[in-house]
Amino acid sequence: MKVLVDTCIWSLALRRNDASDGPEVIESMELIKELRVQLIGPVRQEILSGIKSMDQFTKLRDYLRPFPDLELTSGDFESAAEFCNLCRGKGVQGSNTDFLICAVAVRHQMPVFTTDADFTFFRQHLPVKLYRLRVAS
Repeated sequence: MKVLVDTCIWSLALRRNDASDGPEVIESMELIKELRVQLIGPVRQEILSGIKSMDQFTKLRDYLRPFPDLELTSGDFESAAEFCNLCRGKGVQGSNTDFLICAVAVRHQMPVFTTDADFTFFRQHLPVKLYRLRVAS
């Protein structure tokens, strides 16, 4: 099964000066090896935004290029807006990108790999599934 990987996981693995060997980073590397990682353009943009060094930007951009973006449809954006409205009506806030991630994940029936606690609140009101780390043997 494919997994939609959120910005925070990519950031843990790629943008930190002292890249962590935590379980999320190890798991993301395993998912990459297994060719299970999925990416959307808005997440790519978030990953690449705010990088001060052009050399670092180029290195990160080139690392991400082999990962194609899932195609987004008008329906994805409409679902994201619907999810936003539904959650807001329940007192749950989130970013436009987070709701777009939810919409794409629901349409493709794939879990979201994230450390963002907001997704646990979204899950209470939306049919989004979260990816769980595999237990090391």
